[in-house]
Amino acid sequence: MDVTTFIGILVAGGLVIGAIIMGGSASGFVNYPSMMIVIGGTMGATFLNYPFSQVVSVFGVAKNVFLHQSQSVNKLVDLIVEIAKKARREGILSFESQLSEIEDPFLVKGLQLAIDGMESSTIEEILTTEIQSLEERHKLGAEIFTTMGTFAPAVGMLGTIIGLVQMLMQMKDPSQIGAPMAVALLTTFYGVLLANLLFLPIAGKLRTRSKQEILIKQMVLEGIISIQAGDNHRIVEQKLKAFIPPRERKPAGEQTEKR
Repeated sequence: MDVTTFIGILVAGGLVIGAIIMGGSASGFVNYPSMMIVIGGTMGATFLNYPFSQVVSVFGVAKNVFLHQSQSVNKLVDLIVEIAKKARREGILSFESQLSEIEDPFLVKGLQLAIDGMESSTIEEILTTEIQSLEERHKLGAEIFTTMGTFAPAVGMLGTIIGLVQMLMQMKDPSQIGAPMAVALLTTFYGVLLANLLFLPIAGKLRTRSKQEILIKQMVLEGIISIQAGDNHRIVEQKLKAFIPPRERKPAGEQTEKR
């Protein structure tokens, strides 16, 4: 679970709701016709812009924003270094029976390719293609949420125009002006709220998650190529640590705590 995502939602949503309550009754900000216009219009425009399957699948990607568990990079480095040690001592084929114990599927795939005797250039080509495909999938998810963040305020303005037209049609009866005016104002409010506190932040978080995951996979790829080349485990460790920001690197000689 990503705590910062929930903190962001609670802080942003809490302050907005708190400001509404402090200014009067919150029930005045609930308008179902406005919600129908904004949500329905935004989703409809998104389905027009992308294939149905891509829009549906992106909501599965969005769960990574809330349920993402950060992978311990230092633990992964330790694992790859231990693999490098054993590969130098016993040979890469000694890992074939232990692949099921490794949790990272990308690392398992790379090691399996090395065990199968493929050349380093072939392994690098296969794994690089997989990384690129992953990047494209993640990019699509962020792009769809960015598009929704663009459509929502525009649909809100459309709802505002609808409300103003309805209001002008009721000018002969001032008592009937309130409902159309609420639609006119609240559709813009809902559109801006959804865009800036939901869709665009989710798109930004997905882009950040994608960069982090791709960097880790590139690090794993570098480790596998080094193991395949028979590099000393200390050389492998230094290559892998180059992918980690200096402040996050584990001090030399210190073992990551196992849980």
